[in-house]
Amino acid sequence: MHSHHQPPGMPSHHQPGMPSRRHSSDRRSRPTRVLAGVTVLATLALTGCSLGGAAAPSTATNPPVRCGAVTEVLLVTHDSFALSEQERARFTALTGCTLTVLASGDAGALTNKLVLTKSSPIGDAVFGIDNTFASRAASEGVLADISPALPSGAAIHALSGPAAAKLAPIDYGDVCVNVDLAWFAAKSLPLPTTLDDLIQPAYRGLFVTPGATTSSPGLAFLLATIGAKGEGWQDYWRALMANDTKLTSGWSDAYAVDFSGGEGKGSRPIVLSYASSPPFTIPQGAAAPTTKALLDTCFRQVEYAGVLVGARNPEGARAFVQFMLSAQVQASIPDAMYMFPVDPAVQLPADWARWAAVSPRPFTVAPEQIAAQRDTWLRQWSEVTSR
Repeated sequence: MHSHHQPPGMPSHHQPGMPSRRHSSDRRSRPTRVLAGVTVLATLALTGCSLGGAAAPSTATNPPVRCGAVTEVLLVTHDSFALSEQERARFTALTGCTLTVLASGDAGALTNKLVLTKSSPIGDAVFGIDNTFASRAASEGVLADISPALPSGAAIHALSGPAAAKLAPIDYGDVCVNVDLAWFAAKSLPLPTTLDDLIQPAYRGLFVTPGATTSSPGLAFLLATIGAKGEGWQDYWRALMANDTKLTSGWSDAYAVDFSGGEGKGSRPIVLSYASSPPFTIPQGAAAPTTKALLDTCFRQVEYAGVLVGARNPEGARAFVQFMLSAQVQASIPDAMYMFPVDPAVQLPADWARWAAVSPRPFTVAPEQIAAQRDTWLRQWSEVTSR
């Protein structure tokens, strides 16, 4: 796992109120257990075949762009971006463009950097702006209109209003409370199921979560509580803290250090993580995870890609966005970036299909409201949790 000598995701350019996404120190480590189906996906990436064995259908309505005089596509992204060498080579074969990746910290720092440099853009395409920062990026004049051709069924993840033409949804994931099944079985204690359970005396001292100001999952959990409790969210957090909830600087601290399940050896059997976490806790040779995601506690994160205004290679950047929506790349996302593809036709790895459920009713907060209130909410959260 990663070290935490400083709050995860807080490089020198980190701005107050800009929590870290799951990158270097706030991103789950690559699982040691290889998920069923991953080898198949890697093979498909090389062969260009679909999961059904036939040629993979194109999800784009436009033919691939061929790069002209400018052959490089410079991608500005967060530190967690992962695209295999095979897929990069396929992008070059399809378009004549080469992909250069400029990692720019976490999702918040990434957005901030794009805004600060919009008069002299530092790249062509962007990936990794999520729904907690999308409104800011779209309203600051950073992004070009691209009107992306989405796979059938992916539009449910698109932004509303003018921002929908500027950012294409690529992947999504639910941040949810997770529990250690063995711990609860050994104690003969019923599993919690709701946010309200976390403030009950029976679960005192059992919950650990990354903080909202230093962690993207932590911010997502704050937004879940705002979506659930409305104006009462601060009272809810007071009750959480009074019930001996522990705050950490990042996801890895909570999951790999304080959590009793999964890779953790800690004392707390309730942790904030992801709906996709349980498949990674299936012991070698076993058939089921040792943890469970509580699907009534979730906030949905969506990650987007777009083209920067003033890009040196706008056509190549558009081709990259469309490439990220292709069936092969969509199929590689679960193993590469631990997120769900927005294309519902893509077959998930076997363990994901069985154990990595998504919430049927995630809590939501409108991106426009997040943009308007995020800094205020984070300041209020800090005041409530520091008392």
